[in-house]
Amino acid sequence: MKLPVTAEDLARVAGATVRGDGAVLLRGVAAVAEAGPDELTFITQSRYAGQLAESRAGAVLVPRNFGPTPMTALLCDRVDAALAAVLGVLKPEAWSPPVGTHELSWIDPEAALDAGVRVGPFVTVGPGSRVGYGSILHPGVFVGRDVAIGRDCVLGPNTVVYDGCVLGDRVVLKAGAVIGGDGFGFYFDGKAHRRVPHAGNVVIEDDVEIGSGTCVDRAKFGSTCIAAGTKIDNHVQVGHNCRIGRATVIAAQTGLSGSTRIGDYCVLAGRSGSVDGATIASRSTVAAGSVVVDQTSEGQVVMGYPAKDAALERRILAAQRRLPDLLAEVRDLRKRLERLEASTHDQPGSRD
Repeated sequence: MKLPVTAEDLARVAGATVRGDGAVLLRGVAAVAEAGPDELTFITQSRYAGQLAESRAGAVLVPRNFGPTPMTALLCDRVDAALAAVLGVLKPEAWSPPVGTHELSWIDPEAALDAGVRVGPFVTVGPGSRVGYGSILHPGVFVGRDVAIGRDCVLGPNTVVYDGCVLGDRVVLKAGAVIGGDGFGFYFDGKAHRRVPHAGNVVIEDDVEIGSGTCVDRAKFGSTCIAAGTKIDNHVQVGHNCRIGRATVIAAQTGLSGSTRIGDYCVLAGRSGSVDGATIASRSTVAAGSVVVDQTSEGQVVMGYPAKDAALERRILAAQRRLPDLLAEVRDLRKRLERLEASTHDQPGSRD
């Protein structure tokens, strides 16, 4: 859609209803305090309505039951979903290489690229590998031997997919992601740490997105698996033989030790983690900085190190905050007890 667009146009895209002037022209999205006359802003709750009085925004995206606004309003069922749809229209289209293979890339004669594939410069695709229709390989991508990449995938600059790994359709790998490197597996023979060969692979299902600098290690045997619809942030480590369920979200700097099992629809907040073989049941939430050392129950929210039920951990944290005062009370009680004992010993007829 060519910019600028009318509020009415955006309403159709977002499934919203216009209240006010639907002909106002918009070019972008901005926060309430920063938006100008040609920008759309948004508010999710009526308690923030007062902020709109000072806003210069041309239009605002709000829930359907939102009260009066000083500018054109786009009334929607879910602001987050509508905003995503609007941003898809207003965001500048990302650059990608043209259809075909750049002359500075190397595609092995035994590799196969379907129609509509876009390959930028300095890309390598190894023998036996296949890249599906419409996929994009940005500059510097390395694809090893016998790799299967599905349709409409996007491999960002300098991403790596090692031998034998499988990517489903519409998989997105952000810049610098590494899929299928050897896991951190060694044994100690009394003198040195000896590497354990990793003969497995990584299988990533449809609609998975993996952030910049994230590493997903290949299995010792079998597969490290990430199920459909899961979204992984930047700088996450997924160890060998991990299995991550459907539609799970994992935030930045999380570390999953080998053979961790994660169910469907889980949330792992930033800098969380797991020990070898931990199990995180479906619909669990692991709070930021927490480490799962055994297993969670389905739907449980855990926090702390080691991770425990969030309600219990909050009670522990509350008790810890009282420790300085409790320690002072104990010291005071000790002194009073010592004085009491001393006075008792000093009385006539007391025995040592």
